[in-house]
Amino acid sequence: MSLHRSLLRIPKTLITPFRKLVPFFQINYYSVNTHVISNVNDQNLNPKNPKIVQEAERICKILLNTTCSTKCVTDALGSVSVNVSPLLVEEVVKKLSNSGVLALSFFRWAEKQNGFVHTSESYHGLIEALGKIKQFKMVWILVDELKKKGLLCKESFALISRRYARARKVKEAIEAFERMEKYGLVVELQDFNRLLDTLSKSRNVGKAQEVFDKWKNKRKFKPNIKSYTILLEGWGGEKNLLRLNEVYQEMKADDIEPDVVSYGIMIHAHCKVKKYGEAIELLREMERKKIRVTPHVYCTLINGLGSEKRLVEALKYFELYKGSGFDLEVFTFNAMVGAYCWSMRMDDAYKLLDEMRRSKIGPNTRTYDIILHHLIKARRTNEAYLVFQKMSNDPGCEPTVSTYEIMVRMFCNEDRTDMALRVWDQMKARGVLPGMHMFSTLINSFCHENRLDDACTYFQEMLDMGMRPPLPLFDNLKRALPEEGKEDTVKALWRKLEKLRKSNLVG
Repeated sequence: MSLHRSLLRIPKTLITPFRKLVPFFQINYYSVNTHVISNVNDQNLNPKNPKIVQEAERICKILLNTTCSTKCVTDALGSVSVNVSPLLVEEVVKKLSNSGVLALSFFRWAEKQNGFVHTSESYHGLIEALGKIKQFKMVWILVDELKKKGLLCKESFALISRRYARARKVKEAIEAFERMEKYGLVVELQDFNRLLDTLSKSRNVGKAQEVFDKWKNKRKFKPNIKSYTILLEGWGGEKNLLRLNEVYQEMKADDIEPDVVSYGIMIHAHCKVKKYGEAIELLREMERKKIRVTPHVYCTLINGLGSEKRLVEALKYFELYKGSGFDLEVFTFNAMVGAYCWSMRMDDAYKLLDEMRRSKIGPNTRTYDIILHHLIKARRTNEAYLVFQKMSNDPGCEPTVSTYEIMVRMFCNEDRTDMALRVWDQMKARGVLPGMHMFSTLINSFCHENRLDDACTYFQEMLDMGMRPPLPLFDNLKRALPEEGKEDTVKALWRKLEKLRKSNLVG
């Protein structure tokens, strides 16, 4: 039985009301990487070896039941058979990206295994994990190790700059970039562009523009179309069409004509501020210049028009896309699924999933996440849970940590922490680690229900994973615990929190 038919059989009496609906899932049009406009969630550029993925999940399940010390990791893995390989270690470290402490302990365990040598990819995975918990001193220790082993490359510094930028340490992000030359690497135009992209994508496009202007005036680099495209995307993301147009005019003054990527970004920017007439005029300008309209441009218009419930127009561009001669791609179908969902035409959305299967182009995890978002927004929670269960058993559509966060928050908003914990346990059974926001959602829900022992247990688990909780989360506990005569618990948690904040990992 197809998905849309099975969901029609849900009894209406099962639908339960929300206590409140928190906006937790934002559907983006797409992300532009300055080479190609694409939705990273819709791409599967590196198909993984299923055996490696399965073994990595097995190891993560074991590690999730240990503390984060190297000794505990050694003891836990010493009792099982593990055939350590570079690909396996890279996959495990990637899966542990939400627990930098555990990732570091596993990394150190792996390097002690007979005949094993780390790759730059496994180092980069660890840098990503440690950067998330702001352990930058340890990150620079790893950089020195990479240098000694001859594995240090520009990607290492790009990762560090990105983690600094996301931690709102813009000055340090630029300094990390500038340290490349001190480590013997030659800085080229593509490296400047990568830094601009990092700053722009971390909501620091103003700083990116400042760096661009400074270096251009000093002739440290001569910008190319990619340099300008990054700034166009950044200002578009900020919905600042005035600055976007300034960059566009400067680009043309430098005798650089817009290409398909530039047009795609500008169309996206106009859709973001709901100026669909101007967006369509830009598309017509592309056509007049004989620039072929790509699936990504169609995707942008479908997303934008769909979000305004202009379904007829969205369908028009979807049909134009299907007749354009391009290969059918999942992200454009996902855009149309979203358009149906915005108009709550769920049956049509489910039928489109069936069409995707027949065309052998999906669905994927992103497809389901879009549907879940709209079902939850419409408070059709039981239907959302059925879709989630269907997704969990659909090959190639396995839930990600973002999907689990959607479901946990949905149940917490309903005061149904029993169901939230069921989803949580399913997630951990698959070897998926929760992120900070997911912990916060569950802990706050426990506080709301006065389940303070459970709140403290998960708060402690969060600390054990090396995550630094946001202060408002601890404030909730700090207010609730003394009322139950648990002042000592508050003091103990505060000491652990301060120790984590002040500590620097050594490994």
